[in-house]
Amino acid sequence: MSAVPAGAEATVLPGLFRYPLQRFADERGWFSEIRRESRLPNPTVQTNVSFSRAGVIRGLHYHERGQDDLFVCLQGMARVVVLDRDSGRTFVEDIGDENPAAIYVPGFYAHGFEALTDLLFCYQVTREYDPSDPDEQGIPWDDPRVRELWSTTTPILSSRDATS
Repeated sequence: MSAVPAGAEATVLPGLFRYPLQRFADERGWFSEIRRESRLPNPTVQTNVSFSRAGVIRGLHYHERGQDDLFVCLQGMARVVVLDRDSGRTFVEDIGDENPAAIYVPGFYAHGFEALTDLLFCYQVTREYDPSDPDEQGIPWDDPRVRELWSTTTPILSSRDATS
């Protein structure tokens, strides 16, 4: 079992951690610290942000060479779904405006998210993306082990995710 880093909470899947986030709000808006390297199992080296419309599912993806992800929903609400491909065990949590949290996902787990609303989503990753040699494998969003975890049965998918 992985040691739980400072500031993190263990989940049902070993090595997958939940980081509660605090939002400090006033009349101007809000502020939140989303990543502190000293509290992560592995350092992040690249930051990606995506915008998704409600009903989009991105994933399920996994990485064979060890890219881990730190997921944070910056605005809106997302359902994070993680599958242990070996045991079939799953983790699911809605994160974002109503539940500010970051989810650290070891890359060997299949992982993705559903946009429950229009949203901005941030991925901090532990390996830089190499388009000439991508480390992205896929499992269908409607795999029997996770099909019932999504809120939609008719998601908007990329062509890659639709053929995984």
